Order: sequence, then structure tokens, then C-alpha cells
Amino acid sequence: MEDKNIDIQNEINQNISKLRSIAKKNEIKCFLSNEADSLDGYLEIHAGAGGTESQDWAEMLRRMYLKWCDNKKFSYQIVSEHRGDEAGIKSTTVKINGDYVFGWLKKESGIHRLVRISPFDSGARRHTSFASVWVYPVVDDNINIEIFEKDLRIDTYRSSGAGGQHVNTTDSAVRITHIPSKIVVQCQNERSQHKNKETCMNMLRARLYDFEIKKKEKQSQNEEESKSEIGWGHQIRSYILQPYRLVKDNRTSFESTNPDKVLDGDIDEFLEQSLYHSQ
Repeated sequence: MEDKNIDIQNEINQNISKLRSIAKKNEIKCFLSNEADSLDGYLEIHAGAGGTESQDWAEMLRRMYLKWCDNKKFSYQIVSEHRGDEAGIKSTTVKINGDYVFGWLKKESGIHRLVRISPFDSGARRHTSFASVWVYPVVDDNINIEIFEKDLRIDTYRSSGAGGQHVNTTDSAVRITHIPSKIVVQCQNERSQHKNKETCMNMLRARLYDFEIKKKEKQSQNEEESKSEIGWGHQIRSYILQPYRLVKDNRTSFESTNPDKVLDGDIDEFLEQSLYHSQ
């Protein structure tokens, strides 16, 4: 009789746990109800000042987000990549496909700060590095964004850096500057200049759409000011590996004492807290 009661109690606890999980998923969906939240996203990362240190940090951040994508079973494609001279990446753009990608990642836009003992410093001194992350929605065909040819400057160039399997090193890379907004997009993923230009135009539509959303939400001015300097005073999150181990979000005050886990893509709790605080 006692064994039967224990079995019933265990079953009830399992059912309660399942109900909590379902309730949490439904709660999060309520926070992903804005116009663009259900769309795919472009993830853009730029290394800050500091050369190799910041470029290595930018690549670490990209790895973190791609690990997160793997955990979520989201697909992704590296659209452009500019390798650092010694290590890491100067900048990169990744297109991520999956349910509510933009809604999940939209609050990741901002400056991310790393503190660690530098692997590039022979004196093993502690260094602080910065990189910026910007997330934009992938605009679908139902959203009309008007772009005039006269407002565009189109440049072609040979892609730089090591390249490898993700990018090519032909002269087919394309950079498009939207003169009125000063938005710049680039693609070097395809071997066809025509396809790279098509991808760039899609990215430009996404950036302009995102710009209009931010303007409606009256967030544009603050975000543009934070883009002015990838450095001190602007960071949204700090990843500290030395002298102690902590990842802390400066907007929500949520923190984790396991930075290795976070850098391996376990960032859901940070994303959820950002969504809760944005309401």
C-alpha cells in the first residue's frame, strides 16, 4: 500500500512538472506577440577596438549563438565573414531560420563585454574586450519596403580573410550602402555576384523594416547612440571569467555563475528575462 502511494505521488509530481513546462511555454508565447517576432532573423556581430582580443571575443559570441541555434534545432547560414588578421573575426552576419527567431533574439542587440586572462598576452594579464551584436528581422514578401535605385551605392570586392568552407574568395562579394539611412549590408556567401546582390537587398529590406519598427517604438535614438562606441558604459551584458566567474545582464540584473555553460549556448534564461522586462 505504501509503495502504491509513492508511485501515485511520483506520477502527480511528474504531471505537475509537465504542466509547469507547458504553462511556461505559453507564457513566453504571450511575450512573442509583436508584429515581427515570428520572423527569422539576421544576427550581426562586430568586434570592438582592441584588435585580436576583441576579434576573438566576436568569434566566441558567434559560437555561443550558433550553439544556441543547434540546441533549438534552428538552421543558420553565414552570409558574410571578415576574419581577423591573427585570430577571430572582425565582423560577421548570420541568417537564422526558425520559429520566433527575431522575437527570441531581438533584445540581444547591444554591446557585450568580456573580462578574462588573455590567451594572446604572454604576460597572462587580464583584458577587457567588447563586441556589438545587432539583430534584425528577415522581412517576408508580405511586407512592402520601398527602395529606390538612386538611393543605393553598390560595390563589388574580393572577400577578405581565411574564407574556408563558409565563404568564397572570388570578386563576387557585394556591398550595398543605402545613402539616406547610411545602412550598409554585405554578402560574400554565394559565388554568383547576382545572388550576393539579391541577398544584400533582402538584408537591406530587413534593416529598413527594423529601423521603422524602432522609430515607431521610439527606441531608434537610444540604440543609435549606443552604437557610437563599442566600449565602456554601453554594455548590456558582462561575461567575466577572471578574477571570478559570472555572466550578468545589466538591464535585468539576471546572472549566472557558470559562464562556460552560457558560452556553450545555454542562454534561454537570459533571453526569457529580457522578454519579461521588456513588457
